[in-house]
Amino acid sequence: MKKDFYTSAAKKSGLRARSAFKLLQINKAFKIIKKGYKVLDLGCWPGGWLLVAKKLGAYVVGIDEKEIEKIEGVKFIKGSVFNDELLKGLGKFDTILSDLSPKISGIPEIDIERSIELCKKALSIADEKLKMGGNFVCKIFQGKGVEEFLEKIRKKFRFVRCYKPSASKKRSKEIYVIAKYYKG
Repeated sequence: MKKDFYTSAAKKSGLRARSAFKLLQINKAFKIIKKGYKVLDLGCWPGGWLLVAKKLGAYVVGIDEKEIEKIEGVKFIKGSVFNDELLKGLGKFDTILSDLSPKISGIPEIDIERSIELCKKALSIADEKLKMGGNFVCKIFQGKGVEEFLEKIRKKFRFVRCYKPSASKKRSKEIYVIAKYYKG
């Protein structure tokens, strides 16, 4: 099977995964990560977003259930985002990223519902760990329940957009919610 452009480009660039280009495109469009920012990456395996955030000059912390290959200058915490103990002592962040994805069942309704649950958890972490004025990005699968989730985000941020980077596969139901200027 032939690899697509972004997968090949990621391997050649040492970015670990095609998803790194998604974050690069999101950041180019919305400026969610700047030099000196403190960034939390939820569901960070295999580390593509960690590498991008680090290259953009951020101090980065990543959390995932799967072990990642070490990245110099990046703090990695192995565990579930549902384990609130992992977040203790980390302080506040300028940007929180979530590329969390459920285990795909192949049944769209179930996959969308699971995706929304992961987004709700990421948002609850943002409520606890995001600085006022901070940024939040989460992947969500399009479908029933998404608009209700977006309404919750609109109450907490001054700027909210849905965005599909060109690095996302066209057939994918994923979109990214970009939220800026957290107001609590």
